[in-house]
Amino acid sequence: MTKPRRSLDWGFPRWRGYEASREAAEVRLCDRHGCEEPGDCPAPKSPNSSDRWYFCQKHAAEYNKGWDYFEGLDKEQKEERAKAERSESAGYAEASHYGWTGSGDGSRSADEMRALEVLELEADAGFDAIKKAYRAKAKEVHPDVKPGDKEAAKQFQAIQVSYEVLRQAEERREWRG
Repeated sequence: MTKPRRSLDWGFPRWRGYEASREAAEVRLCDRHGCEEPGDCPAPKSPNSSDRWYFCQKHAAEYNKGWDYFEGLDKEQKEERAKAERSESAGYAEASHYGWTGSGDGSRSADEMRALEVLELEADAGFDAIKKAYRAKAKEVHPDVKPGDKEAAKQFQAIQVSYEVLRQAEERREWRG
């Protein structure tokens, strides 16, 4: 008669890795039709609902792309909510020197995002793409190219200010390391 083997789960530390048991580990697949990636990013199926979709990171980003936090609010309500959000998160701004994030992952300020909109760039645009877009747009509406055009002059100023905001932000990131 064979002696029963002792389980590897006794005591501390565990003598085997987590998820290394003999049983099959359950993996939930992405709810996007045809996707075979693990679905580990929950997303609400509708507002105020406890039902969730489970997407892979790629499809979760796609699902959340057009989401607007301020949807359905008028201008005063948007400003009031934005002010409340800033005051609630002011403590986090004090620790911004611990930043480790890169562009496109929430590390850009609202001013930087507006500047990127003016230059018609995505949130994850690098500084080389910013310079290229700035030069191309500035050439189109430069006062020397369109003399006397007031609208072109306004656009040129907006482009210059946008580039300056993004340039200063890039310098701050380089300075922080």
